[in-house]
Amino acid sequence: MATWWRVLLILSAAAWLAIAQTDDETVYDLGPEITPPRVIKQVNPHHSMDHGVRPVGSVTIALIVTSKGLPKDPHVVKGLDQELDQSAVDAVKDWRFAPAQKNGKPVAVRVSVQIQFHEM
Repeated sequence: MATWWRVLLILSAAAWLAIAQTDDETVYDLGPEITPPRVIKQVNPHHSMDHGVRPVGSVTIALIVTSKGLPKDPHVVKGLDQELDQSAVDAVKDWRFAPAQKNGKPVAVRVSVQIQFHEM
């Protein structure tokens, strides 16, 4: 059975600034001094097959993983269609992460998550 989707943490869009503030928390881009966050709870996107066709492709979602390991402000960077995009965003909102670390302390980081949809 083929995998319906897989997750890759990739660097966020270049348009984002290297360091920003959110809720009194500094947000970093991934780099050599930062240990990336790790997914510890993953929720599958729910999508209908009303048309009898299984979706194929990927949805890329940019978000901030807070220092508490929570997803914040997920939004679609590259989508497939409105229904699949929304199901992917809704799933990512329920994910939990082991937070990124800088100098052994948890920090907030910008990441992109790519959700793959495959044929069976």
